[in-house]
Amino acid sequence: MPKIILLILSKIPSSIKYFRTMSYLDNVRTFVRVYELGSMSAAGRDLRISPAVTSSRISQLEQHLSVRLFQRTTRSLTPTEQGKAFYGGASEILDAVENAEAQVVNITDNPKGALYVAGPLGVGRRLIAPLVPGFLAQYPEVTLRLRLTDRKVDLTTEGLDLAFFLGQPEDSNLRMRKIADVARVLCASPDYVAARGNPADGQALLAQGHECLNLRFPGATEFQWRLITPDGPKRFRVTGRYESDDGDVLTDWALGGHGIVMKPIFEVGAHIEAGRLVPVAVNTPPEPIQMACLFTHRRGQDPKTRLFMDYVISRISDAVSAPSTAPVGGVTEGR
Repeated sequence: MPKIILLILSKIPSSIKYFRTMSYLDNVRTFVRVYELGSMSAAGRDLRISPAVTSSRISQLEQHLSVRLFQRTTRSLTPTEQGKAFYGGASEILDAVENAEAQVVNITDNPKGALYVAGPLGVGRRLIAPLVPGFLAQYPEVTLRLRLTDRKVDLTTEGLDLAFFLGQPEDSNLRMRKIADVARVLCASPDYVAARGNPADGQALLAQGHECLNLRFPGATEFQWRLITPDGPKRFRVTGRYESDDGDVLTDWALGGHGIVMKPIFEVGAHIEAGRLVPVAVNTPPEPIQMACLFTHRRGQDPKTRLFMDYVISRISDAVSAPSTAPVGGVTEGR
């Protein structure tokens, strides 16, 4: 066992009772989250405790160690040198405890507790949500909270265990498990094509002033579609009067003849097969987009988190990566 862990453990009196040991670990866990998030309130949200409890736990820990772990002002929270030194060993303690708990749970094959999962609307509705009942039937002591949104989520501040996403992650502090490169398509309704024509490629898309249906989030400043050209991938700055932060709304607009949409094939494949949508600009198809799971290092060690990732990925990876169209209804337990 590392010396720093032995040193920290030595600060716990040998006569301490079980509940006080658990309280001490709660204090250490709170300290680690405050240190990592840089905020009492953010750590409280992550741990689902009140700011008052968060502050009290830090104060108890500082009193126990007889040092100040953070320098506090009304506007900032900065770890002291003692706090920086304590963080490394405290993280190792929590990892060791959670690894030990994970081994016990793996042996008993009986994961428990709440699992907080996020994902894009299309991915969640068509691929993840249909699999939740089967997973919960297999693990009856797990509860699952599924949050679906096409905006970017913050795992730490929103208290999430894992998030499915499309694209490239922005937070390098998170761990990622890749699922597949997802094929996409540009498509529009037959009525739109009859009225406006079918652009041959991305250049024609711009030159002919086509109405592009755009997914926009707060803070977005421009739209670019990355298409595969004879000279390699190229970004095309598209324009359009229709925009939404809900990908399914864009699909509905496309079905209504209002413009061209770029979507994963698994979301619009059934519409294309039925003739409700037709591919456009086929000489420069969209570049595939990565689908992956994001999770924090510590939560990735939780057995129920790993089990849910394994359960979902094993059932959707073929469906989303296949170049052929996939049913809009998503995957089923029969896969």
